[in-house]
Amino acid sequence: MGLIVDIKKKLENFELKVAFNTAGRVLGLLGASGCGKSMTLRCIAGVEKPDEGKIILNDRVLFDSAANICLSPQERKVGYLFQDYALFPNMTVKQNIICGAKNEKKAEEYIKRYALNGLEKHYPSQLSGGQKQRTALARMLAAEPDAILLDEPFTALDNSLKARLERELMKMMEEYDGPVVFVSHDRNESYRLTDIIAVMENGHISDISEKHELFRAPRTLAATLLTGCKNISRVKRLPDGKYEATDWGIILPAPLNTGDCDYHYAGFRAHDLIPVLQPENAEVREGLLRCELVREIEDTFSIVIHFHNKGCDGKTEYSLITYETGKKDWDELREICKDGKLSFEIPDKSLIWMES
Repeated sequence: MGLIVDIKKKLENFELKVAFNTAGRVLGLLGASGCGKSMTLRCIAGVEKPDEGKIILNDRVLFDSAANICLSPQERKVGYLFQDYALFPNMTVKQNIICGAKNEKKAEEYIKRYALNGLEKHYPSQLSGGQKQRTALARMLAAEPDAILLDEPFTALDNSLKARLERELMKMMEEYDGPVVFVSHDRNESYRLTDIIAVMENGHISDISEKHELFRAPRTLAATLLTGCKNISRVKRLPDGKYEATDWGIILPAPLNTGDCDYHYAGFRAHDLIPVLQPENAEVREGLLRCELVREIEDTFSIVIHFHNKGCDGKTEYSLITYETGKKDWDELREICKDGKLSFEIPDKSLIWMES
């Protein structure tokens, strides 16, 4: 059971080639704008037709190019929440919901469930962003879909409204027992709302795994960037199994338990660095970043600091290093970093190794 998708479609800039199985869990499609996320949903919903492949929902074939099967959107029983909610502008809230419910009594139940009482006679132009979303959700769920597709439903909302509607959407997904596909370009949003995340790049899924594993150890450069890693270097394998990080000017220890993998990039997250007190004339340790302060950026609850990395010799200027820490922690470190110089250690377990 669940949603199985294995399709190809030639687009103007690339070929959409997507394969996944939700297995009844909430799947997130994470990627930059224009990478094929929304087109994937449109193919599942039947709004667009793939060139080839299969789409199967709960053992029911929605599309099979080889068998010449292509059900209409109405036949698929798939709920699709568009970015702009796609409410009928000439219909009231109640009339919109009746389109999904098919009868007035059922529509009234969903009006009550989504706290739309008193808005039944309002038109979409008279609704706030949150009211529009609740109306669209009520219309979609009143149709009792076998799967739900959510296409960046929070794009046009301010932060406070987004937080409230996100909680409502989360509650809906907890109560819904069918497959859900959630499209987003926001890594934090995807992390909060999904179980499995597929990273999309130029029409392909470059990485797919359980969300905790994806953020802990993304396997590709695209996935690493999309999960928010700010420190990445190209690497070259050395004869002894260690790696030279060419953008950091340091040698990294051989990765653990990686077999015959040959990595092309390494990275670490901005909060994983460990400050090290090291006298200016101390012997340079392998894997140690020797940095000079460039700028401090105050964020809401933390400080982001940019350093110039000086490499093993402490002189050559390599790529910029981003370090993030709590404000109180930085106040203490600033006393140590009076001359603008600070060394950092990258814990072996914090290194992210990428094959491509």
